[in-house]
Amino acid sequence: MFDRVAILDWSAAGTPKSGRDSIWLGVAGAGGVEVENPRTRVEAERRLARLIDDSIGAGERLLIGMDFAFGYPAGFAARLTGRAHAPAVWEWLAAHVSDTPDNRSTYRDAAARMNAYFAGDGPFWGNNEATATAGLPRRKPALPEGLAELRATDRAAGGSGGTPKPVWQLAYSGAVGAQTLTAQPMLHRLRAGFAGRLAVWPFDPPADARVVVAEVYPSMLSAEVRAFCRDNSGVVPDEAQVRLMASAFLQLATTGRLSAMFDPPAAPDLLAEEGWILAAGHEMALRSALPARTAPPRLRDDCFAMPQGVDWVPVDTALEKLRAGLHPVAGTLQLPPAQADGHVLAEAAIARRANPPAPNSAVDGYGFAHLATGEGPQRLPLLEGRAAAGQPWTTPVPEGAAIRILTGAILPPGVDTVVLDEDTARDGAAIVFDGPVRAGANTRRAGEDVAAGSPALPAGRRLTPPDLALLTALGVGEVTVRRRLRVAVLSTGDELVADPARPAETHQIFDANRPMLLATVARWGHEPVDLGHAPDDEAAIAAALDRGADGADVILTSGGASAGDEDHVSKLLQTRAQLTSWRIALKPGRPLALAVWNGAAVFGLPGNPVAAFVCTLIFARPALSLMAGAGWLAPQGFTVPAAFSKSKKPGRREYLRARLDAEGRAEVFASEGSGRISGLSWADGLVELADGAAEIGPGAPVRYIPYASFGL
Repeated sequence: MFDRVAILDWSAAGTPKSGRDSIWLGVAGAGGVEVENPRTRVEAERRLARLIDDSIGAGERLLIGMDFAFGYPAGFAARLTGRAHAPAVWEWLAAHVSDTPDNRSTYRDAAARMNAYFAGDGPFWGNNEATATAGLPRRKPALPEGLAELRATDRAAGGSGGTPKPVWQLAYSGAVGAQTLTAQPMLHRLRAGFAGRLAVWPFDPPADARVVVAEVYPSMLSAEVRAFCRDNSGVVPDEAQVRLMASAFLQLATTGRLSAMFDPPAAPDLLAEEGWILAAGHEMALRSALPARTAPPRLRDDCFAMPQGVDWVPVDTALEKLRAGLHPVAGTLQLPPAQADGHVLAEAAIARRANPPAPNSAVDGYGFAHLATGEGPQRLPLLEGRAAAGQPWTTPVPEGAAIRILTGAILPPGVDTVVLDEDTARDGAAIVFDGPVRAGANTRRAGEDVAAGSPALPAGRRLTPPDLALLTALGVGEVTVRRRLRVAVLSTGDELVADPARPAETHQIFDANRPMLLATVARWGHEPVDLGHAPDDEAAIAAALDRGADGADVILTSGGASAGDEDHVSKLLQTRAQLTSWRIALKPGRPLALAVWNGAAVFGLPGNPVAAFVCTLIFARPALSLMAGAGWLAPQGFTVPAAFSKSKKPGRREYLRARLDAEGRAEVFASEGSGRISGLSWADGLVELADGAAEIGPGAPVRYIPYASFGL
């Protein structure tokens, strides 16, 4: 698709400048990435022209990504130029903004002149010069009516974790307005100078052009840029941005994944005026295209380490440490909504069309122009025909006339208000009703639910059936999601019998943990991987862990995680991985073995089913959710009166198997023993008792967490 990719990081500096916060140009090709640092805008424009000439002369296709806004929010271009087209603004600015060879610019004067086209103080602000520019406010004024703070594409980038700034701000922290005012004239000159050979997307069709110029947003790679600067001493963020963006876009072009990004989810008229950021809504695909050295790291071997000297760890401290040591590990893929149920969005889903896509009727009734009506009895002649859902009436309805309209029908031209069927009477070829009727009554505005180009669902959301309905209604044909987190489950112990259909000796027990944990993992939307049962043999356990690390992201083991003579899991993890045994102040539970085996996180759970289940709910659930890309999940509990008595000792958080009785009180299972599996089935949730001592009697308030709050 493209042979080379260039990324331009622009600057509005008032003097020649190099290094941080100056102009940088990175060009990626077959031989790697070459970076330049022009000191002035005049020099940078000449360098771009030579680059374009060279590429065209060599018969190459070149993509140039530029880090500034190509358009302004809707309504601005038409007010300034009479045309709702961003290139008209570029032309206007090219006539009013000039740069000298020493980097001085007249952009502030141009901003003041544009402010005069609008009521009030105008949209542009941020005059930080010692000598004030008349007509350019120092502080932010109220926006003129009809202008938005951000473009639709800015909001889309913001919904994916970016922090775009308004183009109206010319100075102070984070300002990008001056860059836009000094860069758009350059864009106009390049487009005019290479007419027919250079296309500026999405304003020109890019298919036949040798050179395509597009707006980019390097902050999409902010985390990778920070990591690159840490690993490469002396590299400023601006240089890192152009290097990484150029590499990523070239990789996308080489692998055929870039073409989909040239199909933005916005209406053509909006694109013509506001433009669109290339890769907005495709941030994870952009990040995944980076070279391996900048890819997100796997879990560190010591990610679970506790500070020296820590003995008993409070539950909240353990959760905080666990959260800090983890990050998403599941890769990404593209799926149509119909196949994405239960997957986690890796990127924000952007509405390709508005919902509703056009103004329509909310009821069965009669539509007319509100201006033709008033107070008191109203009589409007009725046109022959009707508007129905899927059967639009395209002929304008004359003012003072009405037309039959059904629920969901697009409002015909000339109709802005609908009166309910039951509020009217037919009088021959006319309808009669009492006024006044509110303007816009019984109608739905286009986009009143979701506007085209706006974020519909955020990254990190696990998709539900209602989400699939929303995505489909918004014309989203494909979403970027995380693949399901693969969670392997291994049971260990000589005493276990894996198959309950087989006979068991008196000294043996059936493996209750493995089916419980596999089903729990599946309920949470992850992909369960059954590693079966391993005896108390280090070689057998190591082989099972190897299989788990090869085919899964996380391994849950049960049994053998303490420090006894027969606790072979903990011994093996101690010798072949960096084992951390957390003595958690928890009942039931206590030790939780944590390690990383060949890159896969290992959670060593207790062997007792009740303790294994509680530890899985409290610790594994939020950890797995975070690694799956869905964020850290905390269970939602609520306060209910107790239907039991208990004298609780201080020092440990306790979880009691519980359920609500007919009066909404929490009753607890008769035994607190970790081997009493029937209590798990009997219960509908857990009562959580805080770390301190407590005397609990009937009616005392306790925190109850239903199983449903744990995703079960």
